Amino acid sequence: MTSSGLRAAAALLLLCAATFAAAAELSDKLRDDSELSQSTAKSFRRLMPVRFYSQVEQNPIANATLTLRSCTIFVPTNEAFQRYKGSIHVLYHITTAAFSKEQLPKSVSSDMEGNPPLYITKNRNGDIYVNNARIIPSLSVEMTNREGKRQVMHIIDEVLQPLSVQKNAKDNINNPDAMQFLQMAEQLELNDFHLRTYRSQVTLAKKESVYQSPGAHTFLIPIDESFKLSARSGLVDAKVIDGHVIPNTVIFTAASQHDDPKTSAAFEDLLKVTVSFFKQKDGKMYVKSNTIVGDAKHREGVVLAEIVKANIPVQNGVVHLIHRPLMIIDTTVTDFLKENGENGALRKFYEVIMDNGGEVLDDITNLSEVTILAPSNDAWNASLIENLLRNRKKMREILNMHIIRDRLNVDKIRQKNANMIAQVPTVNNNTFLYFNVKGEGTDAVITVEGGGVNATIIQADVAQTNGYVHIIDRVLGVPHTTVLGKLESDPMMSDTYKMGQFSHFNDQLNNTQRRFTYFVPRDKGWQKTELDYPSAHKKLFMPDFSYHSKSILERHLAIADHVFTMKDLVQYSEQAGNVVLPTFRDSLQLRVEEEAGRYVIIWNYKKINVYRPDVECTNGIIHVIDYPLLEEKDVVVSGGSYLTESSICIILANLIMITVAKILN
Repeated sequence: MTSSGLRAAAALLLLCAATFAAAAELSDKLRDDSELSQSTAKSFRRLMPVRFYSQVEQNPIANATLTLRSCTIFVPTNEAFQRYKGSIHVLYHITTAAFSKEQLPKSVSSDMEGNPPLYITKNRNGDIYVNNARIIPSLSVEMTNREGKRQVMHIIDEVLQPLSVQKNAKDNINNPDAMQFLQMAEQLELNDFHLRTYRSQVTLAKKESVYQSPGAHTFLIPIDESFKLSARSGLVDAKVIDGHVIPNTVIFTAASQHDDPKTSAAFEDLLKVTVSFFKQKDGKMYVKSNTIVGDAKHREGVVLAEIVKANIPVQNGVVHLIHRPLMIIDTTVTDFLKENGENGALRKFYEVIMDNGGEVLDDITNLSEVTILAPSNDAWNASLIENLLRNRKKMREILNMHIIRDRLNVDKIRQKNANMIAQVPTVNNNTFLYFNVKGEGTDAVITVEGGGVNATIIQADVAQTNGYVHIIDRVLGVPHTTVLGKLESDPMMSDTYKMGQFSHFNDQLNNTQRRFTYFVPRDKGWQKTELDYPSAHKKLFMPDFSYHSKSILERHLAIADHVFTMKDLVQYSEQAGNVVLPTFRDSLQLRVEEEAGRYVIIWNYKKINVYRPDVECTNGIIHVIDYPLLEEKDVVVSGGSYLTESSICIILANLIMITVAKILN
């Protein structure tokens, strides 16, 4: 008789010998929840699945444990059972010691054959996970069975799934470590994924000890399909293998923190590699390596890999199978787009490129150095984009707005952004992107503006042999906000927005029935006025002088039945000299010239550079200019020639009092 058969027979004897007492115990609760306290009875009646009760009752070891021993049992919800399609391993949900949530150690031994461990982790929100299942905090129950043994039941939101072995496996595989997992992979249920190539490289590099190491680690293993490029396997050296291991940390996907870098085993003085997890809205999980400090064989940059089979528990941690090796930068930008375009993180971006004839992809291929700002799959769900997809000419312009003829990683963006918002040309003629960096280190947020759209880089520095890919959260060039929304959100226009708030000038800018052309001085432009007109500058940003501010802003805003692009204004200037634009009270006269690919406004004999032309909005267009349309006489602040609103109120009150007094007399 096998060891498991002996255990079952012994358990049956114990069960037959047990006497029934009146005291409530956990097994009774699983069979019948009528005795639960009023505060939890309804919850358990709803959550406790009949399928799990029957599994417990049919398993003599589980039944004996609940009857005679201390234990902790992790019970999946009904919803979890409905989602789960595999076999239920009841003993994998039981450990023969009682632990409340607060008492749970980093790992516990399950009662399954071989006693494979269950890993306990906690995220930043305080949620506790057992493997990939979250413990629902309000539904834990603690009690004592008839033998006086303490028992705890935790409700979890997933069925616990141990390592699955194929039915025809020739070896008795119980609780293997990560190296044994690699060696016996052909006998395991891995969704037809094979690991021979990576296993061979581990053996060749003599790195078996890394995968045999006791403790609790996270192992990332690339599947054979990822080595279709013949030379790739030769790039998997000892350091790359180290970069696929997160030592002393177990990370299951449900408990993982989004984009939280963890130190890999490849982290030393001359080579520093971190690994982090992130999840897309479509549910797909990805892992990325970031080589912060590289060497001659290992280039700096990010490598992105999709997790194709996650959360495989082993004796010394957890294994995730990934669709390509980390750290290895051996593909061009074009290859990356193709690889991630079929069914990956950039599927919709790639589809749009190919639906427009694929010429954009040819252009990218022909660039020796290139950076792509690639909108995520979710970014293409915006309603306005749907209408543009059929306009191939417009879409070509939009796609080109996402391409830069340069290797532009985050460090280079920081350098360009050191003293000003970085301005970078795209392959679209006379079209620039504007980068802004907020914060430092891992907390830094990088935004990019193009064609009136502010996008955030959600995945930076995905390195390729000829450049970089940055994944962004919006499609550039497809406006999604009004003039007011743009003013409010753009860091370059915050002073103009602030000034317009004082006088309620901004209120009109949300009107979608009008078409605005707004010449908006950037913040550095207003700062220049502080040097030229120090007193006036100070007053412009004081609420008491909102009348003056409003008058100045009105001069910058043209209101008509259509917008005026910079190209329009150049053309009108060439035809008529000065251009007269209708404003709220009067008109604005100016001339626009194009000099060396840049636009210049001539107003009152002053030349003002256009820093960002044609920022499109849903109800107009913004031209960001280097200096306001301002003269010293606009705000006179000396010799008592102005009166603040509060002063006017005081004077009016005094006049009224004098008048009333005269009448009474």
